[in-house]
This record gives sequence, C-alpha cells and structure tokens, in this order.
Amino acid sequence: MLRKIRIAVAAFFIVALTLLFLDYTGTLHRYLGWSARIQLLPAVLAGNIAVAVGLVVATLLLGRAYCSAICPLGIFQDVVSRIAGIGKRDRFSYRPPKKPLVILRYGILAAVIVVCIIIGVGAAVIDPYSLYGKMVSQILVPLYKWGNNILAGFAERSGSYAFYRTDIWLTGAVALSAAILTLAVIGVFAFKSGRGYCNTLCPVGAFLSVFVRFSPYAPPVNKEKCTSCGLCAKNCKAGCIDPVKKEIDMLRCVSCCNCLELCPSGAITLSLRNPFGAKKSISNVKPEPVALANDGLARRGFVSGAVLLALGLIARPAARAFDGGLTPLKDKKAPVRSNPIIPPGADNARSFGKHCTGCQLCVSVCPNQVLRPSSKISDLLHPRLSYERGYCRPECVKCSEVCPSGAIRPITAAEKSATQIGIAAWNKDLCIINTDKVKCTLCERKCPTGAITMISQSADDMTSPKIPMVDANRCVGCGACENLCPARPYSAIVVNGVESHRTV
Repeated sequence: MLRKIRIAVAAFFIVALTLLFLDYTGTLHRYLGWSARIQLLPAVLAGNIAVAVGLVVATLLLGRAYCSAICPLGIFQDVVSRIAGIGKRDRFSYRPPKKPLVILRYGILAAVIVVCIIIGVGAAVIDPYSLYGKMVSQILVPLYKWGNNILAGFAERSGSYAFYRTDIWLTGAVALSAAILTLAVIGVFAFKSGRGYCNTLCPVGAFLSVFVRFSPYAPPVNKEKCTSCGLCAKNCKAGCIDPVKKEIDMLRCVSCCNCLELCPSGAITLSLRNPFGAKKSISNVKPEPVALANDGLARRGFVSGAVLLALGLIARPAARAFDGGLTPLKDKKAPVRSNPIIPPGADNARSFGKHCTGCQLCVSVCPNQVLRPSSKISDLLHPRLSYERGYCRPECVKCSEVCPSGAIRPITAAEKSATQIGIAAWNKDLCIINTDKVKCTLCERKCPTGAITMISQSADDMTSPKIPMVDANRCVGCGACENLCPARPYSAIVVNGVESHRTV
C-alpha cells in the first residue's frame, strides 16, 4: 500500500511540474505553481521557512520521501530505470558505501553551501529541480511546440481553431548543450544504477540524508525471519540493502518502499525506534508481485518526438522557399551589452544572482520570447532579457508570477511599467537615417513611455535629418525601440541593463 501511494504521489508531481514548463501560456501556474514552490532549494532561497521545515520534518518521519515522490529529477530517474529494466529481473545489487564516494558526496554539499553563502547561488545550478527544468525547457518544450504547430496546421485545414501556432526557438547553444549533457549524465546513471546520481552527486539528497540519521522510523531487516533470498537487494534502486549482513543503509535509502512489498517472508517492516533500542512494528505489508512497466508508450513517445523534430526542421526551410518571392529579411542578432538586463521584479543584479537557480521556468512561460539563458560563466544559465524576437511588454508579468525561488518578486503591471530595467542608447553608425539616407521615426513612435524624441542632427541646420534622442529619466528599458528598429542584423538602438532597478 505504501509503495502504491508513493507511486501515485510521484506521478502527480512529475506530470504537474512537466506541464508547468510545457504550458507556454502560463495559465496552469495558478493551479500547479505550488508544486514548484515546495521544491527544497527554491523554498529555501525564497525564504519559505514553513516549506523548508515541513520537508525536514517529513524526512525525519518518513526518510527521504522528498527524493522518492516530490523531486522531479528523482522521479525521472525512476522512469528511466524502469524502462532500462524492461524484460530484466533482479538487475540491482548492493553497493557498499565506499569512502571516496562518501567524501565526494558530502564534499559537493559543503561546496554548494559555501558558494551559496559567500558568492551567491551559482553552484545551485546542480539543484535537482533546476536540472529537470533545464532539460524540459530546452529539449522537450521545442518538441512540444512543433507537435502543437502540426496539430494547428491540420486544425486550420478543417476549419477548427482548437489549436494555434506558436513560435519555436532555441534559446541558445550553451543552454541546449547543457541540457543535453545533463540528460546524458542523469540518463546513464539511472540506466545503469537506478538512483546512483542521487547518492553520489546530488546535494539535496546529501543534505536530507543528514536528517535521516535522526529519523525515528526505519525499515529494519528482521534477521530471524530473513531467508537470505536477496530479493530486496536485487530490486533496491539505491543499492543500499546488504543481503549478507541483513542491514539497510538508511542514509542512501530513498523510501521507495519496494523492499517492504517484495520481501516474501515479511522480514522487512516499517518500525518505530525508541530510546531503549527496541523496535515496534507499525506496518507489515504483504508482498505483491511487481508488475513490469509496459515500454510501448515510452517507445511511441520517443518515435513521435523524433518525427516531430524532423518535420519541423524540414518545414521551416520549405516555408522560406515559398515566401512569395520576397527578399528574405535578415534575422536580428544579439548586441553586445555593457550590462545584462535582468527581469522586472529582480530589483538588483546581486540579489537576483543569489536567488536564481536557473530552472528556466520563466524562460518557458515568457510569451514575448525575450528571456533567454545566459552563456557567460559569471551568470551561467540565469535568465537575461534580449530583444531579437520581441520586447518586454508593460502589461506582462508572467515571469514574476512563476518564479519559485524569489529571484523575481511578484509585481503588478502598473509597477512594471514604471520600473527601469535598462536604458536605450543610439548608435549613429548603424541607423538607417545615416546608412541609407532615409527618414525613420519608428523608435519614437513605438516607445511606450515617450522617452525618445527626434531632434535635428545639426543644431545649426534645422533642415538636417532628425535623429533619436533618449531621455534616460523616462526610459524603462522595455526594448520596444531595439526590437522594432529596421536596421539589420544589429539594431541601431540598444538597451543596456542597470545594476539596480528604479522607479521612473
């Protein structure tokens, strides 16, 4: 029964968190956003003491139930491990806790804590929730959108508007490479050793194992009942059951409850410890046969994803080939900014760097496609604003609504429209007024705050071409001018971020 409850809870969390990243409209956050906010590291960084304490208490009572049923990366490893075990039986074995691996495990935890306190949260990019978010946002989201657009194409032909097309873009080569590398490393760990990553590299697993030492609950092995069949050890994905000594290493146990249901002699039960060392059994679950997962759905999902990817790669060049004979317009390129632009609600770069885990949930839900992961080492994979594909519209506050770690505080549309996140600067060498000798007032007309005014290029000649002048006291850095500038491939007007946001 405990195993079934654990599987049901895990299924809910993996589905809920995946849907949060896939829902590019951001509407599901109202109902499922709490599933991201109760992840351990985001809760700690957001100052959500109640959640952090609750997870610690749950660990004391139930062992590492967080790792088993709430952490999306842990659940993902279980899925991969189950697929790897299709057609195989008794694929695991006891792995003794070797001293170098123990030192590595707790050394990583110590390093993450030190870096988070002294430098910022840079090392927290290995947080399991954030790692899962990177994989979904960079790999699964584009595939999902390709599939959506294919369905939208069929729907349009049949006169239905149940689906609508959405832009597909890869936010950066570095972010995609990091996601693929993460998937490869985690996948290999899970494929070969089940929860090997959780008990070797994961800092959250190491942190929670500290509290397991003080847990009053444990599933000990009754040595009198044990028949030494070894079935529990052969099915322990954490490799923490020693069939010879008939002991369970609780520091590595992820509370999956598989051993409770698999033991044919009922030698493993959930028991309550007392100060005198005696144990009182509080649960004795009858063994049930373990049903092997059907891999048909997983295989179909992989094949479907590959087909959608291929169709998307083929369809885009084909669409360009039949554009009616118009001259192709060069895509905009990202300019070199003197300061990166951080999202509205982040307040200042230092605070943002200390709280952001780089989970990229805000990148996934940004409807204007202005957020992309940074490729710089100093702020690797943290979201930054860039205006090649759109601009930060004053009425949109999606990123502040979904951030689970408090890196972007919730703000209203009114607050955002008056918050300066950057200041625009004009480059005369790129402006078509000088390069093509034509009139252009697009930046002035599109500026939502009226911060741009066209003035004569020469103060002595009022008939000289008019050029844009930016009022730094009114510019909010929304990027409308940069995005809509007709100059290609680089805009003639570029927004540079400010260290600390201010109200204008």
